[in-house]
Amino acid sequence: MSTNQLILRNLKKNIKNYLLYVFALVFTVALYFSFVTLQFDPSMDAAEGTVKGAGAIKAASVLLIAIVSVFLLYANTIFIKRRSKEIGLFQLIGMTKGKIFRILTMENFILYFSSTLLGVLAGFSFSKLILLILFKVTGVDSAAELRFSPEALNQTLLVFGCIFVLIMAMNYLFIKKQTILSLFRVLSSSEEMVKKISVWEILIGIAGLVLISSGYYISSRMFDGNLSSVNILFLTMIYILGSVIIGTYLFYKGSVRFIFHLIRKKKGGYLSINEVLSLSSIMFRMKSNAFLLTVITTVSALAIGLLSLSYISYYSAEKSAERNVPNDFSIYHSEDAATFKKALEDEEISYTVKEIEVYQANVNMEEVLNSDTEGLNVDPGSLQTAVIGESSVDGLELSEGEAILSGYSSALSSLITFKDSGRIELIGKTERIPLDYLELRDDFILSSPYTFSGFPVVVVDESVMEKLSNDLDQEIQRSSFLYTGIDIPDEQDLDHANTIFTELDLANTWPNESQLLTSNSMKNNMGFVMFIVGFLGLTFLITSGCILYFKQVDESEEERPNYTILRKLGFTQWDLLRGIQAKQLFNFGIPLIVGLLHSYFAVQSGWFFFGTEVWTPMIIVMIIYTGLYSIFGLLSVIYYKRVIKDAL
Repeated sequence: MSTNQLILRNLKKNIKNYLLYVFALVFTVALYFSFVTLQFDPSMDAAEGTVKGAGAIKAASVLLIAIVSVFLLYANTIFIKRRSKEIGLFQLIGMTKGKIFRILTMENFILYFSSTLLGVLAGFSFSKLILLILFKVTGVDSAAELRFSPEALNQTLLVFGCIFVLIMAMNYLFIKKQTILSLFRVLSSSEEMVKKISVWEILIGIAGLVLISSGYYISSRMFDGNLSSVNILFLTMIYILGSVIIGTYLFYKGSVRFIFHLIRKKKGGYLSINEVLSLSSIMFRMKSNAFLLTVITTVSALAIGLLSLSYISYYSAEKSAERNVPNDFSIYHSEDAATFKKALEDEEISYTVKEIEVYQANVNMEEVLNSDTEGLNVDPGSLQTAVIGESSVDGLELSEGEAILSGYSSALSSLITFKDSGRIELIGKTERIPLDYLELRDDFILSSPYTFSGFPVVVVDESVMEKLSNDLDQEIQRSSFLYTGIDIPDEQDLDHANTIFTELDLANTWPNESQLLTSNSMKNNMGFVMFIVGFLGLTFLITSGCILYFKQVDESEEERPNYTILRKLGFTQWDLLRGIQAKQLFNFGIPLIVGLLHSYFAVQSGWFFFGTEVWTPMIIVMIIYTGLYSIFGLLSVIYYKRVIKDAL
């Protein structure tokens, strides 16, 4: 038999084992090619003005290369080990290691680059769809066309060509290092099979659970107002990150085995066939895969967390814009307000105007703050914020000497909290005005430029406003004492009004603001971030799912003799399959559940920095990720079913 015939026969023989590998390779090439195509697409110029589209895609493509490279190198490690006996047989019949390497290189070359070309074609086919998705989430009004990019093709071939060279170098070192005897033992020694749990493993298991629990607890309390300085906040974040990652590694190294050992001990060692095929297998194998599962879990949690936070910002864009700009239009200068109102009248667009007299004052809030502000660069005895009269708030009546606070930043409220009542002081140029603080309201009355400090607006009765007006500290006053908010009652006229606002160049004159333009800008920026994170997260999801699937394929082939024995003892295919289903539920479910928990506590600890809504965006992201991830668990069950069927 010639070498070419041997190569073709080997390809034909192993093609079933390589099917998902080929699919994953085609998929990753398609993702990378379509992603890089965006970088060179002329229509991306429409996005560059606000989100620097091409630059962000170029940076993300580097991360994409890292994810794909690690996956392909790891997958190659699994498959070269599976062919170790075949390589050993080649050596037994007299083939040199160099000739064996050349045969494997030709096989890989045919499989790898045919998959790469298929991936390029698939990426080209879907590049327009991906561009449409990008334009949809960012709100860019531009036509998406199907274009083939030679630059993207060259970059894709270069990247995957370099990865192929690394794969071949790995294969060469593997063949060169192994002896004939060791090649026949690679599979049997690749998994750590420990039958008795030690005291050290029990301690490791308990330590893993304690570290993860402590990280969760501290993250849930991190922004409750008890941290006294930025340095302590930073050290707390470092501890949470370290404890969760180390705890996750120890969890897989000992906790899972420890928990299942307790379950088995509770049953007195008498396990059903389902428990033997599921619990026992997990106990003996998960320890050896601890590092791999830690990486998959950590990156999964990172992907879910970042995607949830970006979607929270995107989902909350409208409500965040309403907080930053309470009216449809916020105009700082009276001259600009007059110009805009005249333009609306010329276009016969009806509008309402809300004018609020605004003063800036330092306020002593030492008695009403719950938190210690030391280390936060905040002096509670002299906090600069805006002061307005009660007539600016509908339905509010205050007696002389009474005050409320309104419109507190959710991000700042996580660090500094207020009491329910107390005394505050308005600090004028020459005197102080004591006030009874009544309550803190959620209503945002002024736009963000008037409340630049992030603290709530102080609302007082008109007599206090008059006293303050005669004793203003002019050094801290803004150039305008008047806030002008303009609303458009008819929503159908809102787009036209925003067009006028933009044409008059008021949108580019700080601090004039439009609620709709602010919302669109947030959606544009966060939509692009969400697109990038989602793209990278999908790539990692596919690659990590394939890695776990490949591991299960390995285990199924190794356990095939056991299934043969069980079938001969009278167990049916369904008996064995139920145990396998439970096993896959643990194999894929444990990393998924731990990753979801990590991301949940990470998002819960600081979601308020990103938006106003948390549950809906986070749940949607988690459901989608779980659904896609579960596909690989289902595929592994199908493969096991075939192995069990062929066991006899």
